[in-house]
Amino acid sequence: MAALAWLLIPLMAAIGAGLWGGWANRTRKVRSDGPELIGYARFREAMEKPRSGS
Repeated sequence: MAALAWLLIPLMAAIGAGLWGGWANRTRKVRSDGPELIGYARFREAMEKPRSGS
């Protein structure tokens, strides 16, 4: 009986990890990469501008 109790610990950990993973991933479907890509494009344009006053 004690061996079955020890086997329940990893089982409960796996179930908990699955629930947490599903909860943590819930917002990824709603939010896209649009704002990050727009910010990166603005950063890249700023870095490509020639330096003035050198």
